[in-house]
Amino acid sequence: MAPYSPPSSRRTARPVVSAALLTLCALTLSSCGSEDKAGTAGAEAGATTRVTDAAGTKVEVPATPKRVVALSEMDLDASLALGVEPVGLTAGRGQKGAPQYLADQAKSIPVVGAVTGPDIEKVVQAKPDVILAGQLADEQVLAQLRKIAPTVVTIDGTKDWKKALQLTGTTLGRSNEAKKFLAGYETRAAALTTDLGERAGASVSVARYSAKGTAVMQQGVFISDVLKDLGFTRPGIQNDKGEGHSTPLSDENLEEIDGDWLFIGSLDASTDAGLLDELAQKPAYGQLGAVREKHATVIDGSKWTSLGGAQAAVSVLDDIRKAMVK
Repeated sequence: MAPYSPPSSRRTARPVVSAALLTLCALTLSSCGSEDKAGTAGAEAGATTRVTDAAGTKVEVPATPKRVVALSEMDLDASLALGVEPVGLTAGRGQKGAPQYLADQAKSIPVVGAVTGPDIEKVVQAKPDVILAGQLADEQVLAQLRKIAPTVVTIDGTKDWKKALQLTGTTLGRSNEAKKFLAGYETRAAALTTDLGERAGASVSVARYSAKGTAVMQQGVFISDVLKDLGFTRPGIQNDKGEGHSTPLSDENLEEIDGDWLFIGSLDASTDAGLLDELAQKPAYGQLGAVREKHATVIDGSKWTSLGGAQAAVSVLDDIRKAMVK
């Protein structure tokens, strides 16, 4: 990651605007609710640029935003990759703060919400001049956010991290940095494919393990896009688009992850150290070819099996190189 360190169908909860929030709006934004002055908190008057966000909405944003709030893991990842440290973030999936792989970079950034949605009052307190809203689709919440600052939905239905990075680059006035990052990623992916040799066309499974059991990553999510860039094939239902972010599997159906290689992790890093030993004791896992051939690798679930992003993609390449290149 050193080269790139900084220079669902589920319904979203709808936060309620409290009296305290309205008072805070009056004190800090003065024009909270005014369409022609929205988003001026914390930003100096100056040049603006118009972007069309992932939902098709045209949004006027500062040409060089100074105070950015990132409301998804992918937004946080992209902002840091482009050299912008947000002033607020939402906790990653299964995390109390930033995803584990971004924890060091984001350790000083306040948490202003969770995967289920932002805490509107905390967003106000962050005084953003632009809000990166990820894949947020709740119109009521978006309307509240737009009264605070220009709000850009960065992730479309494909959840394509490359498209999201480019849009984030445009929004933050860092388009050139986004292009350079993507070029670097493509170069590294091509080099890895070459170095994999005969393993380049291997069958690769990605799964997440927890106390609830095993869940597999299908098409339409971040990690499947990265694996596709490398030319890997996927066994079983991993070739199909999933209905949600991940698909639960019973022990009886573990053949769906019986590929040449298995990458498996959790969202709790404290449980990963002995994960392979634990799984090897389970008859259903012991029968998997990747486990028998010692082609199973424990990975950071917050990076591989969550929303992902630009830095996550490069880090995944490094993980695959370490596990599979002879």
